[in-house]
Amino acid sequence: MPTHEAGWAHADGALRGPAWLRPPADHDVLVDRLWSTTAHKVDGELVVGGVSVPDLVADVNTPAYVLDEADFRARARAFRDGFAGYDVYYAGKAFLCTAVARWVAEEGLSLDVCSDGELTVALRAGFDPARIGYHGNNKTEPELRRAVAEGVGRVIVDSFDELDRLERVTVSLGRSQPVMVRVTPGVEAHTHEYIATAHEDQKFGFSITAGDALEAVRRVVAAPGLELLGLHSHIGSQIFDTSGFEVAARRVLALHAQVGTELGVTMPEMDLGGGFGIAYTTEDDPADPAQLATEMTKIVEHECRALGVAEPRLSIEPGRAIVGPAMCTVYTVGTVKRVELDGGAVRTYVSVDGGMSDNIRTALYDADYSCTLASRTSAAPPALSRVVGKHCEAGDIVVQDEFLPADVRPGDLVAVPSTGAYCRSMASNYNHALRPPVVAVRDGVATTLVRRETVDDLLATDLGAHE
Repeated sequence: MPTHEAGWAHADGALRGPAWLRPPADHDVLVDRLWSTTAHKVDGELVVGGVSVPDLVADVNTPAYVLDEADFRARARAFRDGFAGYDVYYAGKAFLCTAVARWVAEEGLSLDVCSDGELTVALRAGFDPARIGYHGNNKTEPELRRAVAEGVGRVIVDSFDELDRLERVTVSLGRSQPVMVRVTPGVEAHTHEYIATAHEDQKFGFSITAGDALEAVRRVVAAPGLELLGLHSHIGSQIFDTSGFEVAARRVLALHAQVGTELGVTMPEMDLGGGFGIAYTTEDDPADPAQLATEMTKIVEHECRALGVAEPRLSIEPGRAIVGPAMCTVYTVGTVKRVELDGGAVRTYVSVDGGMSDNIRTALYDADYSCTLASRTSAAPPALSRVVGKHCEAGDIVVQDEFLPADVRPGDLVAVPSTGAYCRSMASNYNHALRPPVVAVRDGVATTLVRRETVDDLLATDLGAHE
């Protein structure tokens, strides 16, 4: 790396972080689209839902997930109203607890689950099973039996093996089960390969191209215990525009029309998936739900006119877009280490008291996040920093690159926005860490929804610990 007499930051190729990252003019100003709507700073202290984060930390410690209830509900309503006439399914896998399931129901949304555990949480919350969709590429017979017995509104069938199981279950229970057939339209979504789910080479759904999707529909139509609702398509997650949906809708609606022509069956519904993107950094620019709805509705109307078929009732799955921006994670800084690199550049490592046990996405998907100093004001210049966790892994990174005040020090609080989706739900006990609590804030009141794990929780399944 070239050197420069004014320092590494002025050298060509110096350590500056990604091109889109800019140093803040004021550490006390938040970038609105990265944070929940009630988040702001007062004298350098982060306030969410009318609750001072430093005061909250004094009660619950760190790490902690802070969930802005008003923001969550507002985003749920925005999708409900923007997609009026659609069925909107909240993604339980993004984050689910009984309180959140109740919020989803109260705001008029339906719910996706993909495991018996998620179904249990939903039912414990009193969620109407008729408004639940059951996903998954390897549902077991006991799981399907429970879903049918509980009256789940739709099972999204994903394989011929599952169809065999579901047929046996409905016959043995003497029940009829509404189903949707998940299809892969062969669309490459512009997202990480692990969350692109509509191309051919992956585990989900029936291929349209190979003819499996049409055969699956035939099987459903012929099964006495199965009621065909329609086709289901999902092109991936963290999607920012509707271009991929246009291609997918054209292929799925063509199959929809083919089913009507060849089998004489009119399917009343269709699920277009969703997986809409959120802002993790200033590089991200999410679309408004109403705008997405307008564009997707036009796509379906156009294709249905071209095919000469009636428009089915549509449903979508916003994915992370509701809970993702509604939550932030708060950490305490433990160490600050400035490491000189080749050429004189310096990387500042800010170590916090959490990491990949509470947010695996950076390590798993190379995901980018932002952060801010949350406990005080600072007049220090911005310094490019890397926020890392406390686990025994070099890849234990929370925020790859961010400008924090140059005087960041042990004891400071650092908050990471947009951690509502897949952070707590994918959290682990790696290094025997205790999973953090989820604390809802609203109108100046903090309520713990999910308590922090304890050592007793950690040892509860360790049979040797009880000898």
